[in-house]
Amino acid sequence: MYYFKPIVTVVGELKLVASDRGLVGILWENDDPKRTRFLPQTRHDEHPVLQETARQLMEYFAGERRFFELPLDFVGTDFQKKVWQALVTIPFGETRSYSQIAREIGHPLAVRAVGAANGRNPLSIIAPCHRVIGANGKLTGFAGGLEIKAFLLALEAPQAALTLAEEKQPG
Repeated sequence: MYYFKPIVTVVGELKLVASDRGLVGILWENDDPKRTRFLPQTRHDEHPVLQETARQLMEYFAGERRFFELPLDFVGTDFQKKVWQALVTIPFGETRSYSQIAREIGHPLAVRAVGAANGRNPLSIIAPCHRVIGANGKLTGFAGGLEIKAFLLALEAPQAALTLAEEKQPG
């Protein structure tokens, strides 16, 4: 059984989906229904994981949160789970290419498969697939759309630069 809660954010309405084990999805307003399948679903606005996810997302959008502390329940193939787990390790304000992710998970020739798994990532923002870009530095596909991907990267960039500047200050 899956539970959902819709929330309104600066990037539009998101549908948060959880199982009894943790967060399974953050779905976009115009998401392709075939991209993820978490059925059946029951609306449960008071579900503790969904409430905590909503709170942490709002902090992220306000520039007050750099990482998420949520129980995640990845639902996919073993390969997809490896890719999604690698996404969670990309530091705030940084990006990686598909080939870097492929090497990181031990499948250096599986760049296209990494791209496909990235495209099916059900936990947008939390498993930050927006931080994965083309090897040429260009923005590539994103379930929320390229404008939102650019927005999320811009949201993180000034904070990452500020953190770096603070670290270089003499103490």
